[in-house]
Amino acid sequence: MAKKPTGESTGKAAASAAARVLADPSASKSEKKAAASALTQAHSAEKTGPKAASAASKVLRDPKASKDAKTAAASALTQKVKAKAKSKAKKK
Repeated sequence: MAKKPTGESTGKAAASAAARVLADPSASKSEKKAAASALTQAHSAEKTGPKAASAASKVLRDPKASKDAKTAAASALTQKVKAKAKSKAKKK
């Protein structure tokens, strides 16, 4: 049995949706960026960067985005780099 990468990774359904978005000539730039990020993470432990996360967020808010695009965007956002908590205490 093959080992899975640690952490989150794109599942088969989301990877298939991302591939369909990338093959769609009418898909927007944001849809393709989010899909590419999700597909990159199908078999790796890489995380979604800030630009791809922003594109994915834009896709999820777009009422005209396809179901495949939203699936890929959601997968990409699930795997984004978590922001470090800011310390409330100021250092002197």
